[in-house]
Amino acid sequence: MSKVVEIDGSAVVDWSSFHDQFSTKMGFPAFYGRNGNAWIDCMTSVDCPEDGLSSVTVIKGATLTLQVSEASSWATRCPEVWAAFQEMIAFVNWRRIEQNEGAVLALSYYA
Repeated sequence: MSKVVEIDGSAVVDWSSFHDQFSTKMGFPAFYGRNGNAWIDCMTSVDCPEDGLSSVTVIKGATLTLQVSEASSWATRCPEVWAAFQEMIAFVNWRRIEQNEGAVLALSYYA
């Protein structure tokens, strides 16, 4: 079964606001490092609630879809953050596949 988390692309204006969005929407822990590596670690564990890295979880074998509204405005306003976001999603899935686990993240948006 899949789960969808809505991300407000209009609220992303820089790296700080990116981390604000995800920390709030995903329920990252208080010790979340607010950097790309910390984001990757939290999202890699989205199907491992026992890791305590996100209050939003899916069961093993399921996918978490990140549904981004206002994606084109985000991409225009902060192209480096938008590109890195997509690369981080790809890396999370690659890392899991390398560990013989399935991809866990999907990205959905309409420009």
